[in-house]
Amino acid sequence: MKRAATMDQLTYETAIKKAQLVERNPQSQIDPMRVSMHDEQDIITLAQQIQHADKQLKSTTCHKLGVIMDQIKMLQAQAMEILKESNANRDLHSAACNFTKKPGQIYHLYQRSSGQNYFSMLSPEEWNPVDQTFKGSYRLEFDLSWTPVDKIKEQDEKLKWVEQCMQKALDGGHGSAMAIDFNINND
Repeated sequence: MKRAATMDQLTYETAIKKAQLVERNPQSQIDPMRVSMHDEQDIITLAQQIQHADKQLKSTTCHKLGVIMDQIKMLQAQAMEILKESNANRDLHSAACNFTKKPGQIYHLYQRSSGQNYFSMLSPEEWNPVDQTFKGSYRLEFDLSWTPVDKIKEQDEKLKWVEQCMQKALDGGHGSAMAIDFNINND
């Protein structure tokens, strides 16, 4: 059904098309003239209400879809970040190494002039690598991901927050609602 007429342009003819009136029941014992009597302005008002509801519903629907679109964009950005982290972790795990890496330990990445990347237990301050470039220091996490040394404090705060949330859930017992405080910096 076309809804091109605006509220100001509604005439009785367009209003009667817009307003869905109740069909008459021929078996009814009620006088049909009594139930079908209406003023032209009543029909126009009814059509205007329908038109207003259509506009409001369209606005509300557009707003809700906009929120979902923003969430999709946020999830896409998070997915891209996860893929980027995964590739970086894979590259770090592929670096040459002559020892068994243990979670919780910090290792130092170097690159030889040949282009080979390798891990060492020694930091640049502990020795003077000749013909090699220091690429960064990383902590191997227990999930086997890598955290750059400059992000360790942030990572530890996140883990602490997660542990606190888990403890609250465990302390609350089964079936209790868990309120999560997203203020990570708040102790």
